[in-house]
Amino acid sequence: MANSLMLCTVVAACLALAAADWSPGTATFYGGVDGSGTMGGACGYDNLYNAGYGVNNAALSTTLFNDGASCGQCYLITCDGSRPGGQYCKPGNSITVSATNLCPPNYALPNGGWCGPGRPHFDMSQPAWEHIGVYQAGIVPVLYQRVQCSRTGGVRFSMAGSNYFLLVNIQNLGGSGSVGAAWVKGDKTGWIQMSRNWGANWQALAGLVGQGLSFAVTSTGGQYIQFLNVVPGWWQFGMAFSTNQNFVY
Repeated sequence: MANSLMLCTVVAACLALAAADWSPGTATFYGGVDGSGTMGGACGYDNLYNAGYGVNNAALSTTLFNDGASCGQCYLITCDGSRPGGQYCKPGNSITVSATNLCPPNYALPNGGWCGPGRPHFDMSQPAWEHIGVYQAGIVPVLYQRVQCSRTGGVRFSMAGSNYFLLVNIQNLGGSGSVGAAWVKGDKTGWIQMSRNWGANWQALAGLVGQGLSFAVTSTGGQYIQFLNVVPGWWQFGMAFSTNQNFVY
């Protein structure tokens, strides 16, 4: 009897801990039945298949997007059948999506609508959303938690800017999924600190055209990796270069 009581207490504690990892939110969908309308977006990833994210993606409300710092992060989402609207859930289903866009407030609606300030909301690709909800509902209550990202291949660097300004979109991060800090080094320079410009775009106010480039990145999980000599000296704006290294956390 004592052992049974102890087991019950431990199981209850574990279930309470698991429940504490989930937060309540809401979810809608956009982008069409094939998700093609979700390409591009406020993280700057452009073609989400090339960038490593595919169709299981979501635009985050302002409170989750965090001015682009959340770009690339992964969220496990399940429909919450216990709340109003839960009758439109597909019970037992969950899906992991990557943050690739911003869902901005709509101030024509009260409090900015579903993506208004203070509201945790996911505007998911339609294929991802339909995994957890019934199409006719349009919106469902969800539970979500941030999770580690599993990626195929290495981190990818997409080049933009001008002769005296380098803008690099850093893509396909595993682990925490997002960039905390970045540096670039040319063949003729030391390490140059970069800063976030917008979304997942990081900038360096330096003329690096014609130089081979290395990058160093710290993920928001705290892991630091140097990507040495990943961009050859003949690179041009508009090119992207993949690596064979990725983040674990």
